[in-house]
Amino acid sequence: MISEENLQKVIVEILKGYGENEEAALLVADCIVKAETRGIATHGTYFLIPMFQRVKAGILNLPTKITLIKENQATSIIDGGNGLGQLATIKAMHISIEKAKKYGVALTLIRNTNNIGFLGYYSNFAAKEGMIGFIGCNGAASMAPWGSCEAFLGANPISISVPAKNEKSIILDMSSSIVARGKIRRALRNKEKIPLGWAIDKEGDPTTDPNEALKGTLLPIAGAKGSALAIIIDIIAGMLSGSRFGLEVQTFHKVTESATGIGVFCMAIDINKFYDLDSFCSMIDSYIRSIKNLKKVKNISEIYLPGELEFISEQKSREEGIKLDSPIIESLNDILEKLGSNLRL
Repeated sequence: MISEENLQKVIVEILKGYGENEEAALLVADCIVKAETRGIATHGTYFLIPMFQRVKAGILNLPTKITLIKENQATSIIDGGNGLGQLATIKAMHISIEKAKKYGVALTLIRNTNNIGFLGYYSNFAAKEGMIGFIGCNGAASMAPWGSCEAFLGANPISISVPAKNEKSIILDMSSSIVARGKIRRALRNKEKIPLGWAIDKEGDPTTDPNEALKGTLLPIAGAKGSALAIIIDIIAGMLSGSRFGLEVQTFHKVTESATGIGVFCMAIDINKFYDLDSFCSMIDSYIRSIKNLKKVKNISEIYLPGELEFISEQKSREEGIKLDSPIIESLNDILEKLGSNLRL
């Protein structure tokens, strides 16, 4: 098991070795460590590996330079400079939060960035400020629109966070696909099969082979509904922001000739502009307790709200440490050695 402090130290060392400055490296490391503690390993330390490959190939620009492209009262567009997506998204969500304090609702769009990790990290910034946070992003084609077996859409996740008073914030964080593609990559790395229903192969047939699934396409949640959600996210995050969309978006997991071109939207809603914040958060507490006190189906001992299982995982990680897959540890130690660092996991 690895402590949060040690893992953060290693991540900062690696990011600085890639060319990022220390202040920015600390921000990104916090996001990556949080993913690991919350049991979202597919959006954690693994991403340091493709980062390394893209830095070596000269197609990831570090240190990250973020530029304000356009700004009106409650809206903004920023360019992520083809740098680290976490930094652009932290910036965008903070812009939306500050503008929402004045205008009630604010939207910031990001163009020209890279993978941003797990979205609940950013939407929860708004919840901590007594706001409702929305965030969505597009990605490289990995999922077929409903009725097709040809990938065109990304897994295109969305997250919405709602603050509570004494209970934990409600944090919806989900992809438009049944699973994130990272879970299939992880199964391949660990030489495991995947469940039927996650993906189809390139011929459109169901598969449990992660290698065939990666050649094929993910399946959307709830069939046509998940496909529709992914399309709308692609339009707002990619098209409206002036970033890439559809087949234009490049994967972060392979060295290609160009930037990924991922687009993101970050929205904040200041609850106090619509309803007394304390009263609203008290209602959310009552709402949560009402759901948890409902009659349960057989063999279910607890009803969990969105984000609650991740909070439990985070608490356990703080007590017991973080467990990383052996291949990830080996890869990161190899990167540390190549960067000339004495640190090891």
